[in-house]
Amino acid sequence: MSKPIVAIVGRPNVGKSTLFNKLAGERISIVEDTPGVTRDRIYHEIEWRGRCAVMIDTGGIEPKTDDLILKYMRMQAEIAIDTADVIVFLCDIHAGLTADDRDIAKMLLKSRKPVIVAVNKIDSIGAPPPEFYEFYELGFEEDPISLSATHGSGTGDLLDAVFDHFPVEEEEIEEDSERIKVAVIGKPNAGKSSIINKILGEDRLIVSNIAGTTRDAIDTEVDNEYGKYKFIDTAGIRRQSRVEDRIEKFSVLRAKMAVERADVCVLMIDASEGITEQDEKIAGIAHEAGKPTIIVVNKWDLVEKDNKTTSEFSNKIRIALAYMTYAPLLFVSAKTGQRIVKLFDLINNCAAESEKRITTGQLNDLLADAVARVQPPSDKGRRLKIYYMTQSSIKPPTFVLFCNDIRLFHYSYQRYIENQIREAYGFNGTPIRIVVRMRGKED
Repeated sequence: MSKPIVAIVGRPNVGKSTLFNKLAGERISIVEDTPGVTRDRIYHEIEWRGRCAVMIDTGGIEPKTDDLILKYMRMQAEIAIDTADVIVFLCDIHAGLTADDRDIAKMLLKSRKPVIVAVNKIDSIGAPPPEFYEFYELGFEEDPISLSATHGSGTGDLLDAVFDHFPVEEEEIEEDSERIKVAVIGKPNAGKSSIINKILGEDRLIVSNIAGTTRDAIDTEVDNEYGKYKFIDTAGIRRQSRVEDRIEKFSVLRAKMAVERADVCVLMIDASEGITEQDEKIAGIAHEAGKPTIIVVNKWDLVEKDNKTTSEFSNKIRIALAYMTYAPLLFVSAKTGQRIVKLFDLINNCAAESEKRITTGQLNDLLADAVARVQPPSDKGRRLKIYYMTQSSIKPPTFVLFCNDIRLFHYSYQRYIENQIREAYGFNGTPIRIVVRMRGKED
């Protein structure tokens, strides 16, 4: 299941960033006693009662303003409200119930989202002051919660109330668990929506040549002769420093979350632009998440070709994405449908490879052979000894090696062991992880 999203909203200077930092457990948002310091949404993962959620800190909302920065902040907050599962509406006991609070409450009531009113800066212990009860006038179903973001009092009650609104975690229904979840990721305008439309044979998703048309992750189920799939179309990921549009900035979080809940990622690269630095960063999101990835070069019909074009383009991708040598390459045209049908076999294969298990006996035979072929490194007369290897998990396949001294286990030798595993057992399309642990003090 994807993580629920909690947005903290309210007027400027009511303590949203202080509360965000307290709940996040670290100083992430800039906290300054000046209204409007937090201009963009900032997000962070929090855990409570054994469950995780994504929390968003927003710029303060000033409902009626001509100030361009404040208007921008209000739009930022509106996007956060639209995408949140639960909203924390933070108010200030010292300022009391203001006209702006009432206007914000009207906006939140229209959203029809669960809203929890939290009244901040109540530092006294015991019953809240009389002014606290004014906030019942805002008209929300739940009782307001008194808290002090600075000291942390009342934050447990707030988190309890927030997490009570999240859907109960259940095992996904059997049919859905049979589906391979595929996140289609890439820069804006790389053809993500177009490829899904071609697969569907209908214009299910809006397609235009304006970058950033798809604002959120959209799930589309596809059943065909190759299997059952759920395609997650994400907003294009742009370089964060250049993302100025309020919607696209938030789409980076959505795309990361789509990758997180996917079984396989399809990285779309625009053939007319070639491989870019931004493509490398997007590939990194999938790689770091341990997701099998297929690199799909789209708009191949627009490229002038000779007998070397494909190999030259492939080489450029392999050099740029040197950490992703396991990812298969597919050249397609979403517009004409060229080679798109080949995508399904690759998706099936990548999903299966990421779930593959190798027995400890087989791995230790491989390890003995690998060590005999290439001696482990040594330093100052002390040689690395690897005692045994076992596979600890799948998705991604993870291997644990026990040795006498982690410091001797050079990265290049880890890479060698990984290559030996791949040579023997494939794991095509999926990253694999090597974990090194020290055992005992034997020499």
